[in-house]
Amino acid sequence: MTEDKNIPHIAAVAPVLNEQENVPELVRRLGHALGVVSQDYWIVLVDDGSSDATWSKIMASAEENTRVLGLRLSRNFGQHIAIAAGLKAVDADWTVVLDGDLQDRPEVIPELYEKAQQGHDVVFVARESRPESVAYKVAQGVFYKTLRTMTGADYNPAHGNFSIISRTVLFELNKVTENDRFYGGLVEWLGFRRATLKAKHGERFAGNTSYSLLSRIKFAKNIILSFSIRPLYAAVVFGAVVTALSFIFGLVILFKALFLGYAVQGWPSMMVSIYFVGGVQMLMIGMNGLYVGRIAEEVKNRPLYVVADTTDQAP
Repeated sequence: MTEDKNIPHIAAVAPVLNEQENVPELVRRLGHALGVVSQDYWIVLVDDGSSDATWSKIMASAEENTRVLGLRLSRNFGQHIAIAAGLKAVDADWTVVLDGDLQDRPEVIPELYEKAQQGHDVVFVARESRPESVAYKVAQGVFYKTLRTMTGADYNPAHGNFSIISRTVLFELNKVTENDRFYGGLVEWLGFRRATLKAKHGERFAGNTSYSLLSRIKFAKNIILSFSIRPLYAAVVFGAVVTALSFIFGLVILFKALFLGYAVQGWPSMMVSIYFVGGVQMLMIGMNGLYVGRIAEEVKNRPLYVVADTTDQAP
C-alpha cells in the first residue's frame, strides 16, 4: 500500500462501446472483485464513442457508486486508445485492464492481484476454453504466426488485454505518446517482471461484438507497421531475389542466342516480365508509403484522444 492516501490501492480500467446492457453488471461485478482485494479502489469506464445509452448507464453508475469514474470520448478512437485514456485518468498502486463485455471475468482479479504480489510488475491472463468457432481459432493462429514473423516478438495468442500492472509500469506506459496503440505490445516492450495466469474465458453478458474481420485485419496491419520494420527488410530481400532471377534468366537467353541459335520469343515473355517487375515495384513503393504515412501521422502531434465529457467526480 502506498503512503499517499489519495492514491487508491487498486483500479480497473475498461473501455466500452455500445455496451448499455453490460455496464450495470460490469460495475457490480468489478466492485465485488476489487473489494475482495481492497475497499480502496476505483472503476474507470471509458465510453469510446458509443451510439446507444452506454454513457447514460455510466453516469447512473457513477451516481450510485462514488468509486466509479466515467470518461466519454468525442468519437470512436479505438479500443486501445480508449485504454490509454483510462490509464491517464487513474493513478493506483495496481491497475487492472479488461474488456467491458465481461468475457474477461472480473472474478479473476483477486487471483491476478495475488500473482502480482509474488514479485511481478505485469501479469496477463491466458484465456482458456474460449467459446469461438474453429474458423476463428484457425484465423487467430494465422494472425499470431504472421505477427511473430513480421515483428520478431513472441506474442501469446491466449493473451488479450486482461492484465494487472504495477504503478511503475503505469507511469512508464503513460509516457508513451505514439498514435498507433497496442496495449499488450507496449507493455511487453517496456519489459519489467512478467507472469501469466491461466483462467477460464467468460461469455459476453449481452449485445454483440463490435469487432469485424475487416477491423481485425486493419488492427493487425497497424501492429506490424508500428512495432517492426521487418516488412521493409522483406521487401529488400524480395527485390534482390527478383533481380538475381532476372539476371540469371537474361544470361540463359544470351547463352542460347549466341551458342545454340535460339530465337528469342520476345513479346509474351517481355510483357510478362514488365508487368511482374512493375507489380513488384508498386508493392515496394506502397510498403514504403505505409511507413511514410505513419511518420506523417506522428509528426502532426495531434492529441491521442479527445474527452468530451466526464462524470465530474474523482473517486
